[in-house]
Amino acid sequence: MAGTPIKRHKALQGVSREHHHGLLLCWKIRTGLSKKVAPARIKTYVDWFFKTHLIPHFELEENHIFPILGMDNPKIKKALREHRRLVRLFTSSVDPIRRLVQIEEELEQHIRYEERQLFNEIQKVATESQLETIQKYHNDEKFKDNTHDPFWN
Repeated sequence: MAGTPIKRHKALQGVSREHHHGLLLCWKIRTGLSKKVAPARIKTYVDWFFKTHLIPHFELEENHIFPILGMDNPKIKKALREHRRLVRLFTSSVDPIRRLVQIEEELEQHIRYEERQLFNEIQKVATESQLETIQKYHNDEKFKDNTHDPFWN
């Protein structure tokens, strides 16, 4: 049924919360661009988010979550391709405005894919032991935002 919240296993709830913060990053980029904020200001925040939150998030998924379905699974291969593409976008310095737009669009699509499709599949087949491993390696600290320059306000 459309609009019904997805029931996430406790082991994946923290990772889903991280996805929520990724969607907020997309919103902040959109807001900053619509307000004509200097791209360098937005990029400073985006670079901080990438280094502080996204790299560890990708590592957790690639090392402990994706192997549950198997690295040859087509859905996992798609997620890995998207991770590589996002890393290239986040680390490129060419055409900053275009890059910010691409990050905003592609990160949002990627998160929606993982939440609506990939994590549902993983949750169906994961053993309790695999879910415990995710909980063991997932640092479920409260999100600490960088509010040094809240350009989105």
